[in-house]
Amino acid sequence: MAKLIIEPSPHIKSPVTTQKIMLCVIIALLPALGVSMWVFGLRALLMTVVCCTCCVFFEWASRKIMKRDNTISDLSAVVTGMLLAFNLPVTLPFYMAVIGCFVSIVIVKQFFGGIGQNFANPAIAGRIVLMLSFTSYMTTWVEPFYYNNTTLVTSSTPLAGGEASLLDLFIGTTGGCLGETSALALLIGGIFLVVMKIISPATPLCFIGTVFLLSIFQTGSLEGALAAILSGGVMLGAIFMATDYSTTPMTTKGKIIFGIGCGLITVLIRAFGTMPEGVSYSILLMNILTPLIDRFTVPKAFGAVKPQKGGKK
Repeated sequence: MAKLIIEPSPHIKSPVTTQKIMLCVIIALLPALGVSMWVFGLRALLMTVVCCTCCVFFEWASRKIMKRDNTISDLSAVVTGMLLAFNLPVTLPFYMAVIGCFVSIVIVKQFFGGIGQNFANPAIAGRIVLMLSFTSYMTTWVEPFYYNNTTLVTSSTPLAGGEASLLDLFIGTTGGCLGETSALALLIGGIFLVVMKIISPATPLCFIGTVFLLSIFQTGSLEGALAAILSGGVMLGAIFMATDYSTTPMTTKGKIIFGIGCGLITVLIRAFGTMPEGVSYSILLMNILTPLIDRFTVPKAFGAVKPQKGGKK
């Protein structure tokens, strides 16, 4: 008789690996990197290279010290480095960026066990620590194409009172962090990830849609609402950081709740907070709520019986 071999799930194996997923994310980030180099010069590329190199080094070193299998080949540290760089002003001193890399990789990621076990998005946590530690440096932005001037020219972002047309916001020729200014480049990357089935469109659409609808009431105009979703870190956060596998809900219903929550908190911080931007804080707060969202949205296993009090079934 033929023997039937029973093994633990999963029974269907996919050719998609963590490395392939991260490679797709890196490719999706390249349009935004290209625009940032055009708008802010080669220092944007240098900042990205520094962050990626430091993140990979910190991951390798921490895994070595903790005597764990090394995971730098999965490219997740490279993605963290790119996302952190995209959340920084192009003029930020490199040593501060290195501190952000250390916080992101060692403290937020590796201290909790590595990829898939961190409670928050590493790049967002690194950015928030830098924002709280070096506020003046993190809130100083330069004019687009500043490298063509003989002197450094600083400016406000559109959210902080700077003036920019909707076309400038869409293309990316405005002040801001080096990877967040071009909505067009970020949308191209987001569409690529959706087509490749790397991310679900549920969270980005709900995040951006919530910010847009609430901003109509906040600003009193459609133009103001469009500016709200095209400026700041809404596109970058919604597409690339609110879709992180390990820190966001698993189900479609959970992703919708997560996206709406991020959008709501973002608008509340923008409207009533002391800072013009709230994307990073909104995603971090919703990361903390992810286990609770999963608890109420993940369907129960077929045939599972809820245990009663006193040990009775």
